[in-house]
Amino acid sequence: MVPVDRDPISGGSVLIQAGKIVAVGSAAEVTAPTGIRTIDASGQWVLPGFVESHGHIGVHEEGEGWAGQDTNEMTDPNGARFRALDAINAADIGFHDALEGGVTSSVIKPGSGNPIGGQTVAVKNWGRTVDEMLVRQPVSVKSALGENPKRVYGEQKKTPSTRLGVAAIIRDAFLKAQDYRERREHTRQEGKPFERDATMEVLVKVLDRELPWCQHTHRADDIATAIRLSEEFGYRLVINHGTEGHLVADLLAEKQIPVIIGPLFTTRSKVEVRQRHLRNPGILDRAGVEIAITTDHPVIPINFLVHQATLAVKEGLDPAAALRSLTVNPARILGLDDRVGSLTPGLDGDVVLWSGDPLDVMSRALRVFVDGREVLTYDEATREQTIADPFYREG
Repeated sequence: MVPVDRDPISGGSVLIQAGKIVAVGSAAEVTAPTGIRTIDASGQWVLPGFVESHGHIGVHEEGEGWAGQDTNEMTDPNGARFRALDAINAADIGFHDALEGGVTSSVIKPGSGNPIGGQTVAVKNWGRTVDEMLVRQPVSVKSALGENPKRVYGEQKKTPSTRLGVAAIIRDAFLKAQDYRERREHTRQEGKPFERDATMEVLVKVLDRELPWCQHTHRADDIATAIRLSEEFGYRLVINHGTEGHLVADLLAEKQIPVIIGPLFTTRSKVEVRQRHLRNPGILDRAGVEIAITTDHPVIPINFLVHQATLAVKEGLDPAAALRSLTVNPARILGLDDRVGSLTPGLDGDVVLWSGDPLDVMSRALRVFVDGREVLTYDEATREQTIADPFYREG
């Protein structure tokens, strides 16, 4: 058993009751109450469910074209009021793929077409509706620097069409949010009615450090701009993608800025990802940067999350760090470590039984539990996989 947040336990046991982990330890330390269901995982690896820290599962549905593409509302450069939560289709086949890859939780984000894309949300990867799957809303606010927003609005012949314009949109938004916060406080002190603004309310939460700022950025110069803006306004910065983060790894480590890195299997499809390489996670980790690995699903299928970590290990990432980058690190970076990310008493009963070391490409998830319920079972003898129907309720 690999709790991740502590040393592995040979022959360990994990006890789940009412959907929560209540005990973890050696077989001698954990005693199952009378009548509780027990599972013999001898010869298997037991780990917490993986956490996808940056994906678009459910908002960018696979194979649905225009009808299932709700990732970007590219009509307003400042979309802080937009919520990924409101666009998630729980029936997206990608959720099944997630379970197949041992991924039990996902942080779903708006896309990178806008300088400010909207609010992100954390969900479990099994359920009837997103409301039942919900872990936390909002988790952070998504923002984008670099090629994507300047291309989107440049094609519309409007601001922002350059990196200058993208940074200006973000800066203007925070200046307005600062003014809004002061007006709101002054009005409250006077006891007068105040007209709320959904966009400003969200940005004030970022300014107050209640929500981190997930900054889509690839190039080193854009990472520098992200840092500059965050220090100007004092918000918590999380670098997303960070393709050239290895070039400024010492700076990121010094400032304790985490990096959600990936996707790592893509071709070099645009200028700003030309330094994409599987060795980059290891460089960041050795420099002391806290990392999480992402598929950016559906850019890379979400069930390949662990395979990216495996090949990053091949290119120098420490194996223990690789497992942390899929579990406790993304949970901690995004403030979800009170619910998911490790086998720890008090956390949700999201547990995966693997046929072997998950970093071995030949290993597979045999049984997947979400909140203590078995939602995926793989029969090695027949090579058949069963996923529980969330619309079926016993009794």
